[in-house]
Parts: sequence; C-alpha cells; structure tokens
Amino acid sequence: MNRIHLSGLRAVESVARLGSIKAAAEELGVTVGAVSQQVQKTEAQLGVQLFERRNRMLLPTAHVLAMQPHLTSAMSSLSTAIATTQRGREDSLTISVAPVFAGKWLVWHLKHFNKAHPGIRVRVEATVELVDPDTSDVDLCIRVGRGPYPGVNAEMLLRQRVFPVCSPALAGQIIKPEDIGKLPIIRDPGQMFSWKTWLDLFGLDETILQDGPTFSDGSLCLDAAIAGQGVFLAWETLAVYAVNSGQVVAPFPQRPATGMAYWLIGGRNAPRTRAKQAFSDWLKQELPESIGRPKGADAVSA
Repeated sequence: MNRIHLSGLRAVESVARLGSIKAAAEELGVTVGAVSQQVQKTEAQLGVQLFERRNRMLLPTAHVLAMQPHLTSAMSSLSTAIATTQRGREDSLTISVAPVFAGKWLVWHLKHFNKAHPGIRVRVEATVELVDPDTSDVDLCIRVGRGPYPGVNAEMLLRQRVFPVCSPALAGQIIKPEDIGKLPIIRDPGQMFSWKTWLDLFGLDETILQDGPTFSDGSLCLDAAIAGQGVFLAWETLAVYAVNSGQVVAPFPQRPATGMAYWLIGGRNAPRTRAKQAFSDWLKQELPESIGRPKGADAVSA
C-alpha cells in the first residue's frame, strides 16, 4: 500500500463501477484527463493492465473486475469513517431532500433559518436516493411518503394536499370543476397520486381529462403550467411561491389530502445535536406557515 496512491485506486474504482472516464470525472469532481492520468499511474504502480483501450473506450480486464468489488467496499468504509468525524457537530448540518422540494421550497426559505441561526452551516444534498442517517454523513432527511419508517426516527411534518393550477390566461376559462376537462392536462408519470384524488370531491372521474404535455419532473410540470400549456395537479410546497406571486392561479379552494406526508427522518442511534434540534424546530414552524396552515396541525411521531 505504501507504493499505491489512494487517489489512483479511487479513480480506478470509479471508472470500473461507472463504466467510463467521463462519468468518473463528474463523480470525483476532476477533469477527464486527471482521471485518465491516475488510472495510468495506478497501472504502472501495480504492474498490470487494468483497462484495455479500444476506440476511445476503456474495457475492464480480469484484474480490475476482480478488484472492483473490494475497492468499492473499501471506499464505502472510508466514507463512513470520515462521516463519523462530522456526526454530532453542533455547528454544521447536512440535509438530504428531493430535488423538487429543494428547488421549489427549501432554497426560498433557508435564508430564514440562516438568519435565525447564523452559526450553523447547512449543506443540502438534493437526491431521491435512500439514505441511512445512522451510517452516512447525512444528519436529517426530508422525504414524502406514507410512512411509518421502521429503524429510524421519523416525525411527520405536514400532510400532502393537491389542487389544480394553471396560468391566469387559462383560469378565465374555468368556472366549474368540469371545465378542467376542456383544457390540456399536464402530467408527470412519476407522480405518486392521481387526478382521482381531486376529481372525487366533485363526483367526476378521469375520463373527462384531455391529453397534454408530459414531463418527468414536477418542477417542469409547474413551469409548463406557468407557460400556459395546460392545467397541472400540483401540491402545496411545489406551487406555493408560484401561486403567491401570481404566476399561476388555483381556480378552486379545495385541497384534498393524498394520503402521503412530509417526514423529517433522523438516525435512531445518531446524537441529537443543537443544530438538528434548531433545524427541526424551524422546519415544523416554517413549512406549515408557508402554505397557510396552523403549526403542528399534522405533526405526529413514528
């Protein structure tokens, strides 16, 4: 190990796992040339060829195929070891949130937390991947789901509610709930709820809905509604800023619950730091207030 550089092994592991130098460079935050150089140095240090170079592609040899599982496990162990030095700090916090929630709600409100707690540094990881806050460097996760979540500390923050939104120009065409069936419907195929949630309130069904543009991201669906491309069934934390700023209109006041909720999730064995408590207290107040609901109306623990 004294003659093999850790940075080189890290590059080899990333290339072998991801399948390309470009993907490894993006993951490691370095240039393609830097990764290629590290791989070549490691091959020279080991005295074996790890990748075959064919038409600008790197094909793993038997040597790297045998090494990769062990390298991946080792890198994971190192990451966990480093994470333990950050866990329990009182002046820093790492939050894992879904990209849509991060972009449409958290970035607009985090300044309020920073102002109230200037001594706490917050790092946001925008991802939908499952995270174990007991073993990673993530302190708290904000997720949407039905719960409960075994093996972690989970506190329900807010029940998710939905309602149709559209541009002000299209809103003039909507007088009655069934008028929504006259306009294009913007859809997100990955949504965890359907129009039935809202239509059931009025004895309507999804057969009245027209076709419309489809986007694989809630933020893009909302942008399409702002652009006047149709009607979108949005949820409160996604659309609150657009509604309040007049970018979209909510033609009807009814906002039924989807059966899902926002949850604040922490490790069961992780220490409860001042930073965690401050963020939890702030979130439980800021989240409902931002959409006009009383604080603590939905909160339960699990």
